Parts: sequence; structure tokens; C-alpha cells
Amino acid sequence: MVVTSATKNSDDYDRASELKAFDESKAGVKGLVDAGVSIVPRMFIQEPDNLRTCNNAQLITPVIDLHGMDGDPVPRMEIVEMLREASETWGFFSVVNHGIPESVLEEMMDGTRRFNEHDNEVKKKYYSRDLSRNVIYNSNFNLYESKSANWRDTFYCVMSPHPLNPQELPATCRDILMEYKEQIMRLGYKLLELMSEALGLDTNHLKDMDCGEGLLILCHYYPACPQPELTMGSPRHSDNDFLTILLQDQIGGLQVLYQNQWVDVTPVPGALVINVGDVLQLVTNRRFKSVEHRVVANGRGPRISVASFFSTPRLPSSKSYGPIKELLSEQNPPKLRETTERLCSQLVPPKRACSL
Repeated sequence: MVVTSATKNSDDYDRASELKAFDESKAGVKGLVDAGVSIVPRMFIQEPDNLRTCNNAQLITPVIDLHGMDGDPVPRMEIVEMLREASETWGFFSVVNHGIPESVLEEMMDGTRRFNEHDNEVKKKYYSRDLSRNVIYNSNFNLYESKSANWRDTFYCVMSPHPLNPQELPATCRDILMEYKEQIMRLGYKLLELMSEALGLDTNHLKDMDCGEGLLILCHYYPACPQPELTMGSPRHSDNDFLTILLQDQIGGLQVLYQNQWVDVTPVPGALVINVGDVLQLVTNRRFKSVEHRVVANGRGPRISVASFFSTPRLPSSKSYGPIKELLSEQNPPKLRETTERLCSQLVPPKRACSL
């Protein structure tokens, strides 16, 4: 693999050749690290404005305890109120006592690690830039379009609404992905119920709109970076979906933009991170906020995360989404126009790539 360490303003830099060599290696960022790279290749170097920290250590993202959400109506009402406040102010929150066994979470993380640390010849079988495929492994979906590459490799699978044949998945993580899919869809439906109630709607309103119909699971692997101050694990973006559920390890690096400040989403053992997506912001007429977030590169690693996106933009569909009529009034007219989920995704700037 050709690795260029030319300075930022060097006239002899051939970016196209560097990208091509990196892509054709099919080894991803992990391949660079395994090869002993000690200087971040130029294709990964971000513009200084993208690297600004300005993070506020005094702010803490909300953590909501879901214990009691299926029982007594009093604790459920309290949970609904906390979820409403978090969705309207932060657009980001963590949940504990969510019902997914810790053993499942740990095995999902281990499965992601096993795949990424498997023999490269095995991983190459899944390497592709054809996003119409159900199962893909690559590094940087928008490698040739973005100004700077991200320090991250990704394994991607479309789990719903059309059932995925388990044999399409790698043996290293096949069983756990199928189990995790069932667990995460169950939790996603429960969250949509709570969010419906938080909006003052019938419990099943968001579910009946098919907000939980589609599921994409992205398993991210962020190798330790020799110069984390020069690049990013993921640049600032928001998610083109209804809802995202994130499983992350304890290394950290996820940050959310809140009141024009970057705030660390500190890992909580056993917790899952939830964030409102662009389409949910649309249907709630901006009552729930889809906020920008990013992942900073780290000298420690690998950082591992598994992002579950409730979204169906890849499916041919004429289904339109707009602000929910029950939420509108003379005092609260529509702030966004009705569109299909596919067009909603296409209207979002390219920098908003799915990642966590």
C-alpha cells in the first residue's frame, strides 16, 4: 500500500493515487496500523476548523433509567417526561435498565472485534463500495467524495424490513448479529412508544407510521491513531433516520454539539446511547432535535461501537413523511415540508454520513 506523508501544502501530492492504493488494499485503517504507520497519511488529515475542541467538561448528557417502563403507570410517566425533555433539549441521551442482557452487549462488541481482527483475506470477501448489497465491509463509505478520510473501518448489514439470510453474515459474528437484531428492534419499538406518549400522542402512533420498520446495523472499528490531533474518527454529522441506538465501549470519543459546544458522551457501563434522527425531527416539526455529533480520534484503541439505525431510505417507496398533524396548530404551523424518507436523506448535506 502506498502511504503518503507529504506536508499539507506539498505540490507533489497525488491524492487520487493515495485513495486508490488504500481502497485497493481492502485492508482499511487497521491495515495501516498493522503495517506500522507512525504518521497519519495525508488523505486523513482534517482541516483545522474540523478539529476544534471547545468541549465543555461541565455539561453531562442525560442518563435515563428505563426500569419500570412496562409496569406501574407512575414510573412510566416519569420516564416519558425525562425522555421528552432530553429529546427536546439535547436530542441525545443514554438509557440503562433497557432490557438487553449485558451478555448480549458484550458478545456484540466481541463479535465486532473478532471480525475486524480476523485474517484480512477473509474480510476481503465482504469488501465493497456497492451500497445496494445487504452486507458490506469497507473503510469510509464516501472515501472518494469527502475532503478527508476518517480513521475508521466499518462492517454494515441491512437487517430489516426484509429478513437477512444469516448465511450472508460472517461466521465470526453471525449468531450474535441475529440475536442483537431481535433485541435492538424490541427496544426500538419500546422507545418509539415512549416517544409517542412524550409527544402527547397515542402509544402506537410512531410505530404505526413505520418508524421502526427498517434496521441497519453498522459495526465500527476505530484503530489507535498515532497522531489523533490531525484526524477524526467521524466528522460532525446528524443521522438520516428516525432513531439511532448506539452501543459503545469504554474508550470514549463520541461528542455531541450542544449550545454550540462539544460535549463528551461519557460511556456508562451497560448503557446504550439514543439519539433523534433527521426524519424524527421532521415528523415532530422540530420539537425533537436531531443534533450534530462526531467521534474524535484517539491514541488508545481500538474503539468499538455498534450503531443501529431505524431507517428505510434504500427501499423504493413513495411513502411521504411530514409534520404530524396532531402536533400542528395556528401557534405551531409546519416548519418543514413533507417529503419521502429517501428524499429527506438526499437533502441532507454529504457531511452527515451515518456513523457513531
